[in-house]
Amino acid sequence: MTSGSPQNPNNSPQNLPPPPPFSESSSRVSAKIGGSGGHKPQFPNPPDSRNPDAATLRDQWRFAIRQYSRWYSQAWGSTILAGLSFFALGWFIKGSNPLPSFKHENRDPPPDDDTEVQ
Repeated sequence: MTSGSPQNPNNSPQNLPPPPPFSESSSRVSAKIGGSGGHKPQFPNPPDSRNPDAATLRDQWRFAIRQYSRWYSQAWGSTILAGLSFFALGWFIKGSNPLPSFKHENRDPPPDDDTEVQ
């Protein structure tokens, strides 16, 4: 392909609709933010008008602690299970202990001084 050839007309964005005018798009964005019109923004889940009583907060706090404890223990359980699985897989592939720190080598015992022949 030469650099002077015309561009392929199929690759040009001719079928796209023109962008909306600037004033229309800016008013939509500012309306979403709540900057124009003097209206308060509408939240999908509005906050409570007042704080809940102490018993409700205590129940919510206990539920949150139970959930966190459950997730924490499940994460540790999954981690330990994965570690043991990889260790077993390594043992199966290698045929012996895959940890190099527990390597048991068959070396000759050091010679005793009492058995030297003179």
